Amino acid sequence: MAFLELKNIYKSYFLGKEEFPVLKGINLDFELGDFVSILGESGGGKSTLMNIIGGLDWAFKGEVVLAGQRLNHSKETSLNKYRRETVGYIYQSYNLIPHLNVLDNVSLALDMTTLSVNERKQRAFDLLKQVGLEDHVKKYPKQLSGGQKQRVAIARALANDPQVIIADEPTGALDSQNTEEVLTLLNQIAAEGRLVIAVTHSQHVADSGTRIVRLADGKIISDERLKPAYKAKVQRKLHSKKLPLLTSVRNAFKHFKYHFKRNLLIIIGTAVGLFSVITFNGLGTGVKGYVNQQVNSLVNPKQVLVTPYVKSNNKQQDTYVNLATRDKKISAFSKKDINTLKRVKDVTKVEKIYTLSNVAISFNKKDTNISTVTNWTSILNTSSIKKGRMPKTGEIVIDKKDVAKSLTNQPNSLIGKKITLTYTGLNKLGQKAVATVKVKVVGLTESSGTSQINAVGGSTIVDALKAVNMSTNVAALGVSAKSMNAAKSVAKRINEAKVNRKLRFTATAVSSILDRIETYISLITNVLAGIAGISLLVSALMIIVTMYMSVSDRTKEIGILRALGESKGDIRRLFTSESILLGIFSATFATIIALIVQTLANSALSKIAHYSFIQISAGNIISAFVISIIISLLAAILPARHAASLNPIDALAGE
Repeated sequence: MAFLELKNIYKSYFLGKEEFPVLKGINLDFELGDFVSILGESGGGKSTLMNIIGGLDWAFKGEVVLAGQRLNHSKETSLNKYRRETVGYIYQSYNLIPHLNVLDNVSLALDMTTLSVNERKQRAFDLLKQVGLEDHVKKYPKQLSGGQKQRVAIARALANDPQVIIADEPTGALDSQNTEEVLTLLNQIAAEGRLVIAVTHSQHVADSGTRIVRLADGKIISDERLKPAYKAKVQRKLHSKKLPLLTSVRNAFKHFKYHFKRNLLIIIGTAVGLFSVITFNGLGTGVKGYVNQQVNSLVNPKQVLVTPYVKSNNKQQDTYVNLATRDKKISAFSKKDINTLKRVKDVTKVEKIYTLSNVAISFNKKDTNISTVTNWTSILNTSSIKKGRMPKTGEIVIDKKDVAKSLTNQPNSLIGKKITLTYTGLNKLGQKAVATVKVKVVGLTESSGTSQINAVGGSTIVDALKAVNMSTNVAALGVSAKSMNAAKSVAKRINEAKVNRKLRFTATAVSSILDRIETYISLITNVLAGIAGISLLVSALMIIVTMYMSVSDRTKEIGILRALGESKGDIRRLFTSESILLGIFSATFATIIALIVQTLANSALSKIAHYSFIQISAGNIISAFVISIIISLLAAILPARHAASLNPIDALAGE
């Protein structure tokens, strides 16, 4: 029984409804050990017959039988396995992949065998040595002569240990010396017990084999045996497998590295958008942290500020009341109001807050004015006192930067000294009155921006006001909640509390203020990140264009890979892997630049405040990688599908 049989093969091409028959009932048997030349002029159907034998063409009528088993041309997986295990190709135009060196070109078919990495390299080297190219393994195809390229193609065809070698005009582009060397190699291959089928229009090539089949106008016109087939038999030792995902990634990286300069431009373009996203998120985190730190350094996060309820469009105002204006619409809090607040759930303490506006301070004949002086209550945070301690009655803590430095060049020397406070207002009779009090400086506070903490202890303010018959009523209270988490719920309950069946209080939790500020910061950060996202969209388009260009440039490579037995899925993975590599390198580059910018920016801003305003977290970096990979995947879908859908015959014919 013949090893390979063609039975009643008919093949036609169509132009519209018009049919053009190419093969008209081909019946052929092939034996292992034969070197069969299919001889004929161009247009006679040789190449079409070769594609059918090689499993590249499945649109025909008839049967291909291999070792007694009919080859199922309707199943792609069956044809992929057939090409992977049984067939090796040698092309007239060599069809070497330009971005792979000689060793890698030969190793391509071995990627789909069960050999280990080292075994694959060793077999590829041994085959190159067999064809006399052991000294050229690291060269690229463009560095080889025509004869050397054809010998590489022969080594690659033998790599997967095939039983059938199909040679398409194997000497068509060679000089006479190289032609003889190639024909000798083909006879040696047949002598090993393989079936060599050479498609040629050269009589000299045909005469070098064991059998000549002449083809004309789609029919066999003669079948001549020149000499018996070689008797030696070779047992197939290699076992095939589907192409591993890691191999697709590795092959994609080789192409990526070969075209690194072009890919670098894409990486930089994508990295700009990713860098912006990372940096803006880090900036948002840093600014939020800074605001939290500054607010918490000024006030206690467990505190709730309570001011009188003021009607405004029948809605409760959620704002601070200007206490210094003595607004007549604002009624002072009574003892009953304070007792009502003490009964609110989770409230531990209620304190009166007194605020004096536009207070003059003098020390050693130096004067300055401060906007407000308040009494020290639990609403203030002891962490704001950078030197000294909390004040008691007759004592004060003042802002070091703006107040203390205005009084002396050595602010720390003020601690323990007495300063004079002067407040001008109206007494209970509506007459101008001046309250003056000497207080001892016991601490210096530090805060950011225009915020200051100037606070006296105990009953200092009340005593000074009473001394000049000024009102000591209060329009602000500091309420201490059980915990920071309870502060918001306490504020809500206070806002809902009624005195004499009327709303009486406007409560604002410090933590709510922080939430509001953080919301604004998040909004700004998201807007900036959204703008950065536009550049990411442009980057995605760049990757799509690049991948389509890559598919166009590598059309012939796609055909070669399909001829070697790679599936459509393997082709999709190849181009998808390359796109993902672009995304990973882009995210890596963006992360490095972002971390450098973070270091430089925080160093520069440390002159303003000792705080890291840009805080890039691991989450920011992971998010950037996820975004980049998703963009790369989406960008690769259409080009990869297009590459996989190419007909291998058309791809091999492409330039």
